[in-house]
Amino acid sequence: MPRPKLLFVVTEDWFFASHFLPMARAARELGFDVAVIARERNHRRVIEATGARLIGLEAERRSLDPRALFKQIGALKRLIAAEKPDILHCIALKPIALAGLAGKLAGVERRVYALTGLGFLGAKQGALAAMARFAAITWLRGAIDGPQVRFLFENPDDPVTLGLDPQDTTKVVIVGGAGVDPLILMPSPMPPSPPLKVALVARMLWSKGVDLAVEAVRLARAEGAKVTLTIHGAPDPSNPKAIPEATLKEWAARPGIAWAGPTRAARDIEGVWKAHHLCILPSRGGEGLPRTILEAASCGRAILTTDVPGCRSFVRDGQGGMVVPADDAAALARALVALAGAPRLVERMGDSARARLLDGHTERDVMNGVKALYLGLLGRAPPDAAA
Repeated sequence: MPRPKLLFVVTEDWFFASHFLPMARAARELGFDVAVIARERNHRRVIEATGARLIGLEAERRSLDPRALFKQIGALKRLIAAEKPDILHCIALKPIALAGLAGKLAGVERRVYALTGLGFLGAKQGALAAMARFAAITWLRGAIDGPQVRFLFENPDDPVTLGLDPQDTTKVVIVGGAGVDPLILMPSPMPPSPPLKVALVARMLWSKGVDLAVEAVRLARAEGAKVTLTIHGAPDPSNPKAIPEATLKEWAARPGIAWAGPTRAARDIEGVWKAHHLCILPSRGGEGLPRTILEAASCGRAILTTDVPGCRSFVRDGQGGMVVPADDAAALARALVALAGAPRLVERMGDSARARLLDGHTERDVMNGVKALYLGLLGRAPPDAAA
């Protein structure tokens, strides 16, 4: 009997390597033949280490030129038809929109649409955003939907935005983000204090609220709080929504602010949290479930974040950290002042954050969730969750 074949479609190999390797490993554990279509850069080896194949496809990730989009759909249709997957798993909005149609045209009925956050659709308000949401719903729920299509989300708010019921298990599956391995990212003793050492680990995008964190630290220090901020992340000159390197350097010249550049491996992440008391992520929205807060929680660190989808579903205000209104540097500053004066509370919140992670947000939890999804689409019984 031939092995079931699973085909992922994602924009970039680095994105798959940083977030979705557990899903590939889960499918391999089920005995699936796994392949990944992505723009290839430097991550073939780590993807193929899971037993998956990488199929390179060059495409302009931001072009909305209709001719370029139709060309991409045609290329995807040819690759999908050649692979003949039993399940097509499309990751993020653009691959879902394009590969979802390509898969439908190629005759692949079992399709998984993984929404890793809604980006502009979830973060913005107003007429333009409402029109974009209407167009997305029309396309996702009409043109490329089907009886064997499943929607995979990382938080319970995003299904509602797209007109889906998060409780409808026949259509919607919610997993705990990308998941992290709590046996690799382990808690460590708190560093000495004061000051309250705060870290922000993220892609350097305006949507992550890095500027809000910088301003909040300035305000908190002006109130007399002993607090510092270290920013970890690399600028992306190719992304128009990225924070320029010159801005990061200007912030790093301010009192109490440092920019440490990118983190590249789990050992780097663990090192960050060994040296800091608190994770801050003042997201403006559009998140799925940010990996950075899962990593901090796994390391036993409290989280200060904002009341946006993904962040608010993981962080319970007053337990694993604090949740403040989005786009409000003053509210962030008040929280920093309070936490700077309560080191034992910060430590207890870190313990609660790790307990929260262990309750459904580990790498193994995510793997078990997608295993059940894949087997359900194939009409097979899921394995024992402990497998």
